[in-house]
Amino acid sequence: MFICVCNAITERQVQEAVAGGASSLSDLQAQLGVGGSCGCCRETATDYLPGGRYAGHVTESRAEGAFDADAANDPNLAPMQAVAVSRC
Repeated sequence: MFICVCNAITERQVQEAVAGGASSLSDLQAQLGVGGSCGCCRETATDYLPGGRYAGHVTESRAEGAFDADAANDPNLAPMQAVAVSRC
């Protein structure tokens, strides 16, 4: 799920930043750019910080199978291949 659409920041990236020590919105802004544009994501992003409503939902690393699906902006994904589509 995207937390910050303006900067294409996912829930996974926010969780990883918090697991890595981010403890304030300023930390998330500095590390990820969350809330730097329109600001609509600030409240949701802070919900993942210590004391927030999703603070206990910070997941383990990807290697341990914590995520159901890859994020579209995940740099570890192989690029998508273009497919030709014919129209009848």
